[in-house]
Amino acid sequence: YEFGSAGISKTLERYQNCCYNAPDSNSSLCETQSWYQEMSKLKSRFEALQRSHRHLLGEDLGPLSVKGLQQLEKQLELSLSQARQRKTQIMMEQVEELRGKERQLGEINRQLKNKLEAEGCSSYRAIQASWAPDATFHVQPPHSTAIDCEPTPA
Repeated sequence: YEFGSAGISKTLERYQNCCYNAPDSNSSLCETQSWYQEMSKLKSRFEALQRSHRHLLGEDLGPLSVKGLQQLEKQLELSLSQARQRKTQIMMEQVEELRGKERQLGEINRQLKNKLEAEGCSSYRAIQASWAPDATFHVQPPHSTAIDCEPTPA
């Protein structure tokens, strides 16, 4: 009865798992070593990137040879060139955007002039006649009348 019961079969399964899975501990050891090697590679790559970053910032340049300094200089010149190109591109885009706004405002100005002329505004014609083609507008303070005042005794 004991050999045919479920309790014995579970016991046998546990025994087989313990006996036959022993080589798996070897594979887990290999996997652990693989992860350790991967971590070591990543750590050295991280340190190299940190060193390169310091060099780009102008720090820790002492250990570099003349060839290394020349390579760093070329890299910085290339980066500077790319930054200038991007800056120029952005500025050109802004100029085009402002030109578009200028055209829109010119069109609005023309429409407003036409509207004022259509309404027959006489004051508009008088103002328009006083404008020079390249006139600049200056706001002048209103004329004031002088008032004679005497200081009050303190």
